[in-house]
Amino acid sequence: MAGNPKGSVLVVGGGIAGVQAALDLADSGFFVHLVERSPAIGGTMSQLDKTFPTNDCSACILSPKLVECGRHLNIELITLGEVKSIEGAPGRFMAEIVEHPRYVDPERCIACGTCAEKCPKKVEDPFNFGLNKRKAIYLRYPQAVPLKYAIDPKHCIRIQKPGKCGFCEKVCPAGAIRFDDAHRTRRIEVGSVILAPGFRPFDPSLLDFTGYGRLPDVVTSMEFERLLSPSGPCSGHMIRPSDGKEPRRIAWLQCVGSRDINRACHGYCSSVCCMYAIKQAVIAREHASGELETHIFFMDMRTHGKGFERYFQKAEEEGVRFHRARVHSVLPSTGGDSMVLRYVGETGGVLEAEFDLVVLSVGLEMEPETVRLIQEMGIFMDDDGFVSTASDLPLSTSRSGIFVCGAASGPKDIPQSVTEASGAAAEVQALLSRARWSETKTKEFPEERNVYAEPPRIGVFVCHCGINIAGVVDVKEVARYAASLPGVIFVQDNLFSCSQDTIQRMAETIKEQGLNRVVVASCTPRTHEPLFQETLREAGLNKFLFEMANIRDQDSWVHMDQPEKATEKAKDLVRMAVAKVAGHRPLPYNSVEVVRRALVVGGGMAGMTAALALADQGFPVVLVEKEERLGGNALGLVSTWRGEDAAEIVKKTIGAMEDHPLVEVELGATVAGVSGSMGRFKTTLSNGRSIEHGVAILATGALPYKPARGEFLYGLHPGVKLLNEVDDEIRSGGIGSPGQVVFIHCVGSRNPEHPYCSRVCCTHAIKQALHLKQNHPAIDIFMLYRDIRSYGPHERLYLEARKAGIIFVRYGEETPPAAELEGEGIKVTVQEPLLGRPLVLRPDLLVLANGVVPRPDAGPLAQFFKCAVDTDGFLLEAHMKLRPVDFSTEGVFLAGLCHYPKPLDESVAQAKAAAARAAIILSRERVPAESITAVVEPGKCTGCGVCQEVCPYHAISVGVGGKAEVDTGLCKGCGACVSGCRSDAVTLGNLGNQEIMAQIEAALWE
Repeated sequence: MAGNPKGSVLVVGGGIAGVQAALDLADSGFFVHLVERSPAIGGTMSQLDKTFPTNDCSACILSPKLVECGRHLNIELITLGEVKSIEGAPGRFMAEIVEHPRYVDPERCIACGTCAEKCPKKVEDPFNFGLNKRKAIYLRYPQAVPLKYAIDPKHCIRIQKPGKCGFCEKVCPAGAIRFDDAHRTRRIEVGSVILAPGFRPFDPSLLDFTGYGRLPDVVTSMEFERLLSPSGPCSGHMIRPSDGKEPRRIAWLQCVGSRDINRACHGYCSSVCCMYAIKQAVIAREHASGELETHIFFMDMRTHGKGFERYFQKAEEEGVRFHRARVHSVLPSTGGDSMVLRYVGETGGVLEAEFDLVVLSVGLEMEPETVRLIQEMGIFMDDDGFVSTASDLPLSTSRSGIFVCGAASGPKDIPQSVTEASGAAAEVQALLSRARWSETKTKEFPEERNVYAEPPRIGVFVCHCGINIAGVVDVKEVARYAASLPGVIFVQDNLFSCSQDTIQRMAETIKEQGLNRVVVASCTPRTHEPLFQETLREAGLNKFLFEMANIRDQDSWVHMDQPEKATEKAKDLVRMAVAKVAGHRPLPYNSVEVVRRALVVGGGMAGMTAALALADQGFPVVLVEKEERLGGNALGLVSTWRGEDAAEIVKKTIGAMEDHPLVEVELGATVAGVSGSMGRFKTTLSNGRSIEHGVAILATGALPYKPARGEFLYGLHPGVKLLNEVDDEIRSGGIGSPGQVVFIHCVGSRNPEHPYCSRVCCTHAIKQALHLKQNHPAIDIFMLYRDIRSYGPHERLYLEARKAGIIFVRYGEETPPAAELEGEGIKVTVQEPLLGRPLVLRPDLLVLANGVVPRPDAGPLAQFFKCAVDTDGFLLEAHMKLRPVDFSTEGVFLAGLCHYPKPLDESVAQAKAAAARAAIILSRERVPAESITAVVEPGKCTGCGVCQEVCPYHAISVGVGGKAEVDTGLCKGCGACVSGCRSDAVTLGNLGNQEIMAQIEAALWE
């Protein structure tokens, strides 16, 4: 890259992946041009009803990110934009972008909706997949960012017939209508490009057996999401399109447009369909007013992600019915308004069942326009029509300086898309590190009002959250009640309090009404508190003059069958919040100087990749590995699932580590102690060394499951081996030429001890079997499996294995294979479902497809950094969907197998994502520190030192004067010192006795 690079980036696509990449880049010192084809960002996630396993409203948890993206000083939103070409080289690309006319001036539009009310033209709403009508002038969806109307030129009477209509222009109070708006072409110079164009759902009208397009009550999964959504055409009330009746029996058909090389021409698995079908079946039962039967017809149940298997099991326990079947056709019933589903069951018989509604779980594919752009850019695509990548470079395209993330490189779920977005940001950070902060602006807030002398003037904003709250709680009644509370001078109820227009209106109301305290009664502060707090700052208030009442998670969701009591509880929660916030005082905005060094714990592929990703940006890194060598689990692999030489990839990465001047490696060492917090950690190693660092990345890996002696004859017969042991023999050339090989899947996974899917075993076993078959064609190979989970493009290996003659035999959870000694040989017996009788095999080699288990030291290590582990022992991220590589402890990140089992390419992507998130901190001289910190009243302090002993952050100590002193840069406001102080000398800002007792007394009001 010659010369100085540009410090700006082009991100193509405004879905969750594009938004995440844009935010990470903007927060780490780069200016971003975010181009989105539609009038608003948000992508497919904005069309979903809820996410699993937490049941969070998709639009609601997405909304804070969209609003942040929309008002970020260093992100330019180019909506209704289309990239026509990208020329140039890394550091200096020139992008040609066409901005299609909105016909509404976004600077003037106030989103009042008067134009849409008067518009006489109704058209099918594509956001709701034509299930309802919208006007020719419209908002894409209620929480759209930017929240600006647009005119559909194909249906606007005034544009199609000049001189006609024009009502919107006449009634618009802001004069925002621009019928003379025109296409504009822009040329933007950027240093790098990220492709995040997302996907489109498969069109099932191509498959006549489904009845889609002929039978009105056959809908796609995306259409069903809109039927469930509070902002959808039915306002969240689940009804059939044909007659508006509530269905009593619903069927989901899996693999529509996926795993089908004959009709759909898509051989890959779309990865997400099994889980969203289960989610929909669970949520549909919650929406139903009476009994509802939900049935899912599937080939293999692919619940391979973190927490997915438990969700599947829970759904089955709660009544969702699962049928392993091949669906032949969906037909109208002869005697009623239902449909007949004809299918072949697992035992081979033809069966029929009637349903009121059929949902087609459609797969994912690329938009033709996106394919055209990618091909014109000279970027290689794979056989499935996605951007081609490599296992060690999973975010790099074939064109240097252009990166890819999300579904553009293959079907994937939200957590993986968000992870890849951050990973792509890391690639850009390294490429353009010399230009960091060269084109950015700094956000400035107005001077904060001094409210000390003012009596409380409290504003309460109550959220409907679509029907997530209002479907149970009488929101207007809660708002009326809030207006009667002491100190409350303004109350407002909103459809979505986190939408862009409400946020703007809230800031204006604070100024107009002279509010000095604010309560928002809505959902969880875990995702939304920062958004509302920043709104206070924009209105000139200290952000700590704020309180949230969680009337969703703590009320409407847990009392959905008791609306009257839920309404009363909502009043209680609001009353308590009002009482507490009345005692709030402005708090200082603390910050700490950043030690611009990173600590990476773990020397496998994830740890090494994260270390190099940060070092390539110019940040010194210390990598700690407990073994005496680098490489981790990847050293034992023969090849990746794509067929690349795994050993060569590891060797190349180790060489890069050894050659990098900013990477220091500590082998044979472990973490012995940690103090400090984000920006200023101090870690002590087992070898006595102390390291000061601003961030930490935990990438400690996991272990292959090792069966107990005798499990499937393991340890009792030399012909019984694990996957990793067979890899060792293949590498050494000692595998021989067995006549028959049997693989048993799910050994050490999906059982009571390890109830999760290990994600990698199916693909690893198939890859290994193919290697054996290719080198010894005469071998008979049998795969005994429960579900083949060759998700995404891995499905190609499964298809190749079947073509090669490898025989797959399914076994049920209740009838696992039995292995026993037969003389000097091995006898394996398995119940064959089609034959209905036992199948006896006598393999020369029995391979146990063993899973992955967490390291026993993962939990103790996490505790050093005040981080959590999940119920399975893997490290627990802050939020599965939105913060998949962050811990709840700020400044600490995770990557690789310690998070959850995953193949090498996903570990590499996650490691780069962790590096990107860490770079946001390391790129700054100072970062915010906790403001709600301990405060010592010297007159009460006796200097006993109990607070010093109990503080987990070493933030409090007894000073020279015999009084406790608090280092606010280290204090995290946990309150341990407050509870330990025997003389009531320590308190927390805005969490003292006054505020807590006010809440308690308010809770007891009659």
